[in-house]
Amino acid sequence: MSVEVPTLASLQAQGKKAAVVFWVGCAGSFDDRAKKITKAFVKILNHTQTSFAVLGTEESCTGDPAKRAGNEFLFQMQALQNISTLDSYGVTKIVTTCPHCFNTLKNEYPELGGHYKVMHHTQFLKSLIKEGSLKVEGGSYKGKRITYHDPCYLGRANKIFEAPRELIKKLDAELVEMKACKTKGLCCGAGGAQMFKDAEEGDKEINIERTEQALDTQAEIIAAACPFCNTMMTDGIKNKKQEDEVKIMDVAELIANANNL
Repeated sequence: MSVEVPTLASLQAQGKKAAVVFWVGCAGSFDDRAKKITKAFVKILNHTQTSFAVLGTEESCTGDPAKRAGNEFLFQMQALQNISTLDSYGVTKIVTTCPHCFNTLKNEYPELGGHYKVMHHTQFLKSLIKEGSLKVEGGSYKGKRITYHDPCYLGRANKIFEAPRELIKKLDAELVEMKACKTKGLCCGAGGAQMFKDAEEGDKEINIERTEQALDTQAEIIAAACPFCNTMMTDGIKNKKQEDEVKIMDVAELIANANNL
């Protein structure tokens, strides 16, 4: 089934504007696993008849990895280019499936002149349910044990803890918390550009420690809300040889699957 994804440029050519811009992000654009999250979210946007568009080839990296790795000059170059593009289309509202993009666009672009209302996709999905355009039933997830991993840039950095949990509860699933969650959530290891470098010396990789905490809950599904977390937790599950027993799913995928989209 083809997925309809309008671009801002194509809408402008038709004299139209989108109510919200879906910022796909590097992972959602190029990583094979993260592309599935992107498609799931787009299916929900189409299903709810949300007026949205993407930048397409005009979208560049937000600059988050460069900034976390200490290259402030490169970050500002990337950010200013994106701000120029967004402002040329008169963008006011952005939604993204990546907490890294979310945090950077929301908290670091304003000081460079980029002022937008930025929402994480779990917040946006919650708003769609509240306004009545999205209805969620448990479906195949009813009664399943699901644990949720708090992404650092969504949870501790931006205090968004409840939106993803409320969505999981809408599935009529049993939400089981890890011993380190919410304000005490443990990083999966992908933050701060860790995903792009070798680990420092130590006894254990941090994503293995986090995976062990998730497995301790005896959950059938580890719900994530970040493509980087998804990768790190998937690697952890493979390390533990549990990939046939435990699935790593983004909250958007759970919602889309439950609605048979």
